[in-house]
Amino acid sequence: MQQNAIQELHTLRDLLRYAVSRFNAAGLSFGHGSDNAWDEAVYLLLHALHLPLDTLDPFLDARLLPEERQRCLALLERRVSERLPAAYLTGEAWLQGHRFKVDPRVIIPRSPISELLADGLSPWIEDPDSVDYVLDLCTGSGCLAVLAALAFPNAQVDAVDLSEQALEVADQNIELSGLDGRIATHCSDLFDQLPECEYQLILCNPPYVNSRSMQTLPQEYRHEPAMALAGGEDGMDLVRRLLRDAPAFMAPDGLLVLEIGNEYANFIAAFPELDPVWLSTANTEDHILMLTRDQLA
Repeated sequence: MQQNAIQELHTLRDLLRYAVSRFNAAGLSFGHGSDNAWDEAVYLLLHALHLPLDTLDPFLDARLLPEERQRCLALLERRVSERLPAAYLTGEAWLQGHRFKVDPRVIIPRSPISELLADGLSPWIEDPDSVDYVLDLCTGSGCLAVLAALAFPNAQVDAVDLSEQALEVADQNIELSGLDGRIATHCSDLFDQLPECEYQLILCNPPYVNSRSMQTLPQEYRHEPAMALAGGEDGMDLVRRLLRDAPAFMAPDGLLVLEIGNEYANFIAAFPELDPVWLSTANTEDHILMLTRDQLA
């Protein structure tokens, strides 16, 4: 952008208009915390200006100092030129009102399972206080483990991932949450390195993207670790192992809550004998399923 044109961007409102135009013209992809150019521009600019992320209107017509304007424009330019998701630019992501540290070692927190945890998995779990042991497989940043510990205040939560780098980020988020006494991380290939335990609840947001979809992912998603996304030819490679081995780690009344994203058809084709409960959230109908120990065993 020419320097004399930059000088015309005086206020936050000016920068927001410019950012939305720039994002739309560049054809950016969203889905890592926001689903449109306006919300993403608002988030990035408020973050760059160290302003409250939920308070825009009072600052819209505030004039920016030259160094503030340059800082904002540099962040917007990286979003466009590098196609980096906003969370990797800011080093944080927000889920259910909680802040999590993120970087390219982990996928960006966005699982709709978080909505179910905000409601304590009601009505499927009648008494959140009665839950003693929760397992979060493929924990990544640890966001679901933290939300589970908040939802079930008496539970010990085990957060598991095969990636030691991901667990480094999870440990930071667990410490940030103040729940490090109740959440333990384990490096394990699903259940393979886990000690015996009967979990009343197992959560899993596994790699489930099928190979054809992996080849057409927008550039933003290609910055995320492929091992956290790629689920094999039909997206079900890891899910098959999970469903086979889970019963040995479930309490008699245990529940498994599993996210499969857009792979509903592939799940049905792979497991025609199963009859899960499909759990709806604000924006999903067939992305999350629930199975009991009896169904799996």
